[in-house]
Amino acid sequence: MSTPISSTRVRTPLPEGTIPVGIALLIAGFATYAFFRVGTVAVGGEDAFAPIASLWFAMFALSPGFFLPLEQELGRALASRRALGQGSRPVVRRIVTLGVVLVVAMVIVIAAFGSLLASSYFNGNWIMVVALATAFAAYAPAHIARGISSGTGRFRNYALIMGSDGIVRIVVCLALAAFSVSAIGAYAMLIALTPLVAVVIVWRRGGLHTDPGPPAEWNEVTSNLGWLLLGSVFAASLLNAGPIAASLFADADQEALVTQFSFGVLLARIPLFLFQAVQAALLPGLARLAAQGQLDEFRSGLRRLMLVVLAVGAIGTGGAFVLGPWVIEVVYDADLTSETLAMLALSSAVYMGALAAAQAVIALQGHALVALGWGLGVVAFVLGTWLSSDQIFRRIEIGLLLSSIAALITFAIALQVRLRAGAKPDQDSMMDAITDMPFET
Repeated sequence: MSTPISSTRVRTPLPEGTIPVGIALLIAGFATYAFFRVGTVAVGGEDAFAPIASLWFAMFALSPGFFLPLEQELGRALASRRALGQGSRPVVRRIVTLGVVLVVAMVIVIAAFGSLLASSYFNGNWIMVVALATAFAAYAPAHIARGISSGTGRFRNYALIMGSDGIVRIVVCLALAAFSVSAIGAYAMLIALTPLVAVVIVWRRGGLHTDPGPPAEWNEVTSNLGWLLLGSVFAASLLNAGPIAASLFADADQEALVTQFSFGVLLARIPLFLFQAVQAALLPGLARLAAQGQLDEFRSGLRRLMLVVLAVGAIGTGGAFVLGPWVIEVVYDADLTSETLAMLALSSAVYMGALAAAQAVIALQGHALVALGWGLGVVAFVLGTWLSSDQIFRRIEIGLLLSSIAALITFAIALQVRLRAGAKPDQDSMMDAITDMPFET
């Protein structure tokens, strides 16, 4: 039987694991940059690497979008049972059932549109379609394992699952490159299968063990799942929309440019990546202030958080404009203009502000408003890329910036609405907010 935990620990489930989770995010991020560099050289250049880059961003638009809500709801439900000293195995079974349904449904959709995906998105390469379906299936157990780990307080396992994915990927990538393997299918399947390695390791050492407990009704794991799912799909899609749109819009002879644009997107994410690595420690404090009725202090703390976002965003955007072309040439041997890198960094900075605001809205039980905000962001991206420019990358850059602005404005209004309505966080909404991280690497 699970051991009850103190009320203080229930109110702040994730911060006890902030350090290992933050380290895991940093490791995964650096491994991603290394993989793109080594992989590009190993397969023979930017033209050959373009389908792998396209696979990467499609995978991280789909997998976190659909499975992060399952992870969130599982972690929330397990934390609640843990507080009551109840076994959580029935809850896990419910979530696993939902995960299987999502995997089967999405694999069927990918197979049905496989020919279109291969011809329009992967430049005729069917192995990428297979790798995309495989990756989607592989990330389901990874997110479920993360949900079990966070909900049961096993944060070292959570960090291991999050960080080892990148480590295994770059280690195997280096091994393939050392043996002069240049087939892009090998690297595509490497991307698809690495999430399973840590899951197997954690499972073998008993880190996913759960105890029998009272039966779980569907409402125990689906109270906010619909809104979380909708918001997560929109948020993850926006985060990866730039390279995906570039792959769809580019001509057959522009594959190298698509790869270079992907490099630019990765570099522009550095401030967002570093900010999210420490943000889990900040949000619970804000949520506790609101829960205790200290709304003035909550607003003051949120303003300070947004000032940090503004400062980081300004430094990132200025740095991208001044140093970006030199950095991307040194790191990736790529050629992008200061204007392109600054626009990408600016849209990433605004997205960072929107993400922070969205988490605060979720903490105030505004799940539906967050789904609305990210949905309006998607609409803004479509309109921006459609109407703004005839230049392939400029229209995408404008679309990304407009989408982040639309989401940020929506969340700012939603925050005011929830605060005026007297909304206060509870344990469940705080858990959802703290684990609402659509940014994956």
